[in-house]
Amino acid sequence: MPAAGVGRRMRARVPKQYLPLNGQALLLHTLKRLQQHPQVRGVVVAISAGDEYWPAVEAQLDLPVLVAPGGDERAHTVRNALAVLARVAAPVDWVLVHDAARPCVRTHDISKLLASVAASDAAGGFLAMPVRDTMKRTDDLGRVLETVPRERLWHALTPQLFRLGMLAEALDRARASGREVTDEASAMEFGANAVLAVEGHTDNLKITHPADLALAESFIAAQAQERTPT
Repeated sequence: MPAAGVGRRMRARVPKQYLPLNGQALLLHTLKRLQQHPQVRGVVVAISAGDEYWPAVEAQLDLPVLVAPGGDERAHTVRNALAVLARVAAPVDWVLVHDAARPCVRTHDISKLLASVAASDAAGGFLAMPVRDTMKRTDDLGRVLETVPRERLWHALTPQLFRLGMLAEALDRARASGREVTDEASAMEFGANAVLAVEGHTDNLKITHPADLALAESFIAAQAQERTPT
């Protein structure tokens, strides 16, 4: 779990992964979602050097986690976490990479991702949502150049699932080539690996702007109601 960012768009005094969500740090919510899944055997969290907020979150976790150093970019942070994980896991082990700022991911969606990839011939996959709005491509001044057909277009979410060794190699190749990597799937695609998009729920929100915190609280409340017998 890469958690070394500062979240400048949140305009907060603390990194966004430590902002309060229902009285607990956002990062704590997200970690608990992963740790509650029966097939998750361990978690590596990548944090920035001198992170003063992490010890308080770690103390509230039921299971131990490994800690990795953050990097200059997301891809570097994920690669650092994979290096730490490689000390205790095999190259063929499956790894989920999940955004620290996605606290609403559903256990069912994680299970669906795992099952879908296992039943396919793909090298891995990721949770995604099909694009529903009309898509436009513009120039630098915002003037529309074309309307892009939305069929077979997806919003890439997380978790993203790949084997540890293959993902580490893909990230190394992308970095050596100078290729920009915005998520793990893009690194795997660069190596011509088949990657599967698996549809998840729309409430797998990434906290990016201040208003997203209230929206996440409403999603968490709605999910709790779904689990409550009537």
